[in-house]
Amino acid sequence: MGPLITNDAVVLAILLVILSVVFITANSERKGFKSFYKYVPSLLLCYFVPSIFNSLGIISGEDSKLYFIASRFLLPASLVLLTLSIDLKGIIQLGPKAIIMFLSGTVGIVIGGPIAILITSSFAPEIVGGVGPDAVWRGLATVAGSWIGGGANQTAMKEVFNCGDNLFSAMIAVDVIVANIWMAFLLYGAGRQRAMDKWLKADSSAIDVLRKNMEEYQSSIARIPDLNNLMKIMAIGFGVTGLAHLGADYIAPAIAEHAPGLSKFSLTSGFFWIVVIATTGGLVLSFTKARKLEGSGASRMGSLFLYVLVATIGMKMNLLAIFDNPGLFLIGGIWMSIHAIILFVVAKVIKAPFFFFAVGSQANVGGAASAPIVASAFHPSLAPVGVLLAVLGYALGTYAAWICGIIMQGVVP
Repeated sequence: MGPLITNDAVVLAILLVILSVVFITANSERKGFKSFYKYVPSLLLCYFVPSIFNSLGIISGEDSKLYFIASRFLLPASLVLLTLSIDLKGIIQLGPKAIIMFLSGTVGIVIGGPIAILITSSFAPEIVGGVGPDAVWRGLATVAGSWIGGGANQTAMKEVFNCGDNLFSAMIAVDVIVANIWMAFLLYGAGRQRAMDKWLKADSSAIDVLRKNMEEYQSSIARIPDLNNLMKIMAIGFGVTGLAHLGADYIAPAIAEHAPGLSKFSLTSGFFWIVVIATTGGLVLSFTKARKLEGSGASRMGSLFLYVLVATIGMKMNLLAIFDNPGLFLIGGIWMSIHAIILFVVAKVIKAPFFFFAVGSQANVGGAASAPIVASAFHPSLAPVGVLLAVLGYALGTYAAWICGIIMQGVVP
């Protein structure tokens, strides 16, 4: 049975109404709303409420093309507009802890899969069984590809380990639902950043300085945007997005034809090049007069695009699917818990701010589509940090996932 609403125009309207209701109530002066949003970040609701509509069968993230449009058009445009006014020097001054936390997250995925199999097999060996293309470890290797790199790495692992199509479909559900539940936790933590940093005994002064500098810069150039400025913002955002698509259409096929071996780095993925070119374009423009468009709301427009993307991501999550193959979700839950524990331990030892914890994790698990969302939950100016780390994940994804798959094959009873 299909969803109640299949018209994407209507679905988009529903998502925008949800976003507007969340923002109106989040900024309300009423005591009840203030108390509610003190504990529940508005960004989390923008992601979670559409997932309820999807789970109830009102709309369908699988049937809708809105996520594809948002990820291919709105995401690169938002990356351009969010990086337009970035303080690149300030990001560099954040230091090495961001890389350390990212690599810790990668290690957590690589060793978390085999440990999850060992734990599950100790009390329910049938869950991790299967033979041939339907062997569960083969499917879990594709999840490792997604959680370290992205969709291209996941597909690569499917071919490398000969994962069956039916098993692969089940693993996509595990990938999406477990990863999105984890993302919900990170968004919740972003809303309680101060408390998390206090618990980690972290010094977030460098992040605070970068955020303060961005706010002061925005205030110094702020002006009421007119139609002329808004047209410039749209032209730059979607103009660079168009160039990114044009470049990806030539670069990805050329590499696939002349250097197919580079697919292990996701260099044959068009989406990879769209993200890279859009981000690079925004960074280049940050050294030009275009940076002053921040005063007319460039980053706010970029944030709007990201919120629409958040809603479409939430729309793809079916909360009821967890009951279809509970055993596989159990493995995924244990796996993600190990990833989280390693991150918490490393963050505690090096006293890393929760921002590095959240973005380092999401750059692995979510990739370029959602790492900037988590980063921008702390401040829009920090979105490029998520993008840069996610690009690193693309490069490591196939190698690390292959190692994880080999280990998982070895530990299966």
